[in-house]
Amino acid sequence: MVKNDLWIKEMAAAHGLIEPFEPSLVRAGRISFGLSSFGYDFRLAPGFLSLKPDAGISLLDPKEMREDLFTFSESDAWTISPQSFVLARSLEYFRIPRNILGLCTGKSTYARCGVMVNITPLEPEWEGHLTFPVFNSAPYPMRIYPGEGIAQVLFLEGLPPAVSYGDRKGKYQSQVRITPAKVE
Repeated sequence: MVKNDLWIKEMAAAHGLIEPFEPSLVRAGRISFGLSSFGYDFRLAPGFLSLKPDAGISLLDPKEMREDLFTFSESDAWTISPQSFVLARSLEYFRIPRNILGLCTGKSTYARCGVMVNITPLEPEWEGHLTFPVFNSAPYPMRIYPGEGIAQVLFLEGLPPAVSYGDRKGKYQSQVRITPAKVE
């Protein structure tokens, strides 16, 4: 079952499901963020990683994504070059209960401009800031805004798994900064 705003609000207050938590949908000249009827629109944190143009690589390999291939930048608005991406993170920190799976989808405001956000599921007992790519599929530079909505997470309830992400001590557990791909 998809969890509603009442459940999300209760879990945020009692169990730190989302921190910081915005209990209503904030719009007012911004790309919306906060609690919605059946989900939570989370915000883009300040700072992003972009691939260095002079990194000396001719192929990206997820098994060899070293942090020195990236440059960290921070500003009030970011411009993403055409057909390129940046790695970003959520402003919010998530703590997923053992019987919950979080599914994320990009916001329609950005999608209508050709910006795509791909976020893997938030597995049972995973916690941390989300790291995700923001891809500009448009033939023009695109601006995105830290502190404003970037994607929405929906919470689905199921039976608790035999082994959770926390049990297996997943490699992205408790991440607080933007974390490039890693293989262990």
